[in-house]
Amino acid sequence: MIELRFLVDNKNTVCFTLFVALVLSVYLLVYLFSHTPRPPYPEELKYTAIDENGVEVTRTLPTLGKEHQNGDDEEIILSVVIPSYNETGRILLMLTDAIKFLKEKYGSKWEIVIVDDGSTDNTTQYCLKICKEQFQLDYRQFRIIKFSQNRGKGGAVRQGFLHIRGKYGLFADADGASKFSDVAKLIEAIKTYETSGTNGKTVKPVVAIGSRAHMVNTEAVIKRSMIRNCLMYGFHTLVFIFGIRSIKDTQCGFKLFNRPAILKIFPYLHTEGWIFDVEILILAIRKRIQIEEIPISWHEVDGSKMALAVDSIKMAKDLVVIRMAYLLGIYNDNKKC
Repeated sequence: MIELRFLVDNKNTVCFTLFVALVLSVYLLVYLFSHTPRPPYPEELKYTAIDENGVEVTRTLPTLGKEHQNGDDEEIILSVVIPSYNETGRILLMLTDAIKFLKEKYGSKWEIVIVDDGSTDNTTQYCLKICKEQFQLDYRQFRIIKFSQNRGKGGAVRQGFLHIRGKYGLFADADGASKFSDVAKLIEAIKTYETSGTNGKTVKPVVAIGSRAHMVNTEAVIKRSMIRNCLMYGFHTLVFIFGIRSIKDTQCGFKLFNRPAILKIFPYLHTEGWIFDVEILILAIRKRIQIEEIPISWHEVDGSKMALAVDSIKMAKDLVVIRMAYLLGIYNDNKKC
């Protein structure tokens, strides 16, 4: 009897030890693959623009929430952050569409912040040239942040949002795949939910994201390659399994945030790669921020910088890491990165 009890106790001890070892191994593995945003280099805390005299200038970026300390006291309704990597062949159409709408809708109360993610095709100089010669814009509406070293789309978007001045912030892909005027739908969606209290002056954090989910059975998606569609459905399944079940399209590059939502999300964002959209939504869900998914117009544009097979594998790996890092406490959604 004593011997039997000893064997049972010994078995329980072994099982417990193996369980602890497994948990520690998983924690260590997730920790090793977890992400920390690269601190910006000094030159990445400045922007380049055209001044009132048509001369190229470099100035210090405003800090989100502290614009008045930097002399940026203009009223800006909408800030548009455009992450860009080697986009000289595509960005003109996007900017033409965006600037036409912004001028008609908001007069001068808007800004575009292009974040050049270490391009090798002179994206910065090209954008400055068309800014001056074609759009006649100066630093009040058009600024460029140039990275010395590539960080990834998530890193570009994060850096841009930490230095905008607008009441609302939109990030939009440089390819112009989305119809820019659809931003009006996103702003109206946010306005529906952002005020509370009897005086209507309390502004709640709200996110509105463009969605292509309504286009799944349209030619825009059906004409994609079978491999691309298989990877898309596989990724959506992984996202569903790992906890984002109320949002149909997490990856659309057309997302809008009001100022309170920006302050609650972007300083805490860890991921700088393609999967950053999912972490944004995970942070919003964890912080109980209202998320509205709005159908928008969209079309396929050639020239994607994504290496389909390799980057899909990286995204799947990073998705698992993000979810597990929050569950294990490696990522803290109340500690700024």
